[in-house]
This record gives sequence, structure tokens and C-alpha cells, in this order.
Amino acid sequence: MASELLLRQARPDDVAAIVDLVNRAYRPAAGASGWTHEAALVAGARTSAAQVAALLQQPDSALLLGCSDNSVIACVLVEREVDGVCLIGMLAVEPQLQGSGLGKRMLQHAEAYAQQQFGAARLRMVVVSARSELLAFYLRRGYRRSGELQEYPLEAGVGQPLRTGLTIEMLEKTAASAMTPLCH
Repeated sequence: MASELLLRQARPDDVAAIVDLVNRAYRPAAGASGWTHEAALVAGARTSAAQVAALLQQPDSALLLGCSDNSVIACVLVEREVDGVCLIGMLAVEPQLQGSGLGKRMLQHAEAYAQQQFGAARLRMVVVSARSELLAFYLRRGYRRSGELQEYPLEAGVGQPLRTGLTIEMLEKTAASAMTPLCH
């Protein structure tokens, strides 16, 4: 990162940059770099402009950004569910910056936001079960496997599995004291 990281909430004029980042981080072109991605497991776009724009309209969600030199280099979604639970998803980091600690920082920021803004006592996230390196990353951060497995959500419009039987897995974590300050 050439300059200091700015943490802030996404705005409507960020939609194109978010879509580009998420799709390159989750499903890069053949031969592209990145610590982890699912291009060998799922084809197609991970998200669209319409999906991201809709997320920005939801009152119980926040799309948090990490920016450097006026560029979006990381994002993470926090959605309030029910009974003190927040879902964290769509964590994406610029592929060339993966492995730099930025993903950890964005995850901590999302967890703090969930607790401070939505009163979360429990955090949940969904991961493609076949992504062992990503599961290990979240398990090292205190998430636990819930035992809840589901078929890959074709109806969600987040890509097409490249192999049969692809599943998603729910991970959970008890929210702890916030470790990072929030952006405003």
C-alpha cells in the first residue's frame, strides 16, 4: 500500500470499484495472482452492480471498504440478522495485496462494526466447503464449524459450480470486545 489505509462505508459511487475488486479476488482470470480464490470451483461473476447497489440500500447492512490512494483495495459486508447475530461476507482484498494482513484487518473491522453498530453477540459467515485454505484462515481467527452444510446456492446469482456436489459451510464465532476503531 502506497499510502495509509482509510476505512469507510461504501457509497453508491463505489459500486463499480467494489464489483471489480470482488470479482477479481474471488474469480480471477487464468494465471492471475492472489492468495486464495475459487476460480477452479465456481465460474462466472461473484457479484454484479445490481447486487452491490441493492446491498447499499439495505438498512441492516454495511459494506465496509479499505481504501488507499483513492482506490478501493478491500471490502467486507456486515449484515444484521436476528437475535444479536450478524453475517459477515464478501471479504475481498486486492489480489496483489493478499497475504499482507489486510484481510485480517478488514475482518477485525467488520467484527467491531457488527458489535458496535448492530449489537452483535454472535458472528456467522458462509464459506465454500472445498476452500480448505480459506476455512483454515477463519478457524485461526476464532470461527468454528457449525456443522451446517448446504448445497451451493445457485439461486443467489453468485456463480455456477464447476463440479457436482459443491457445498457451502456455516462458520460461527462469539463476538468479543471490539479491537479496532470504526470509520465514520
